[in-house]
Amino acid sequence: MISLGYFRDEPQSQHYPLSMMRWFYPDRGNFIAVAGNFRSRRFVRHLARALASSFPVESTALPFVPGVGLSDNWSFWQEGYPALMVTDTAFFRNPHYHQPSDLPETLDYVRMGELVSGLARAIRVLAGSRR
Repeated sequence: MISLGYFRDEPQSQHYPLSMMRWFYPDRGNFIAVAGNFRSRRFVRHLARALASSFPVESTALPFVPGVGLSDNWSFWQEGYPALMVTDTAFFRNPHYHQPSDLPETLDYVRMGELVSGLARAIRVLAGSRR
């Protein structure tokens, strides 16, 4: 699952589902997050490492982070497949998320394009490492 496009450089523009996370992760919403469950930790680590050369990235693969299973990756986990989410952290950053104000002009298309290019490179790297 990919949810991306809202980026902010202002301090305190990033929030987290657990207050302790603010001690380990940035307070500015200018990165992309790669998140998964504990079983998907290798997949999370590999994609985050491959993507980090192109774009600011943070990652987590913990069993208890609220929100990590709120996307399509959850159904893969239910069937025993490793899966992850690439996200701008949705409502933990974007005050417009699923609101009437959630309009195209609130998105950062330059960074979104850079991220898509970085993801394409990262996926090629991961695909090449499986041969």
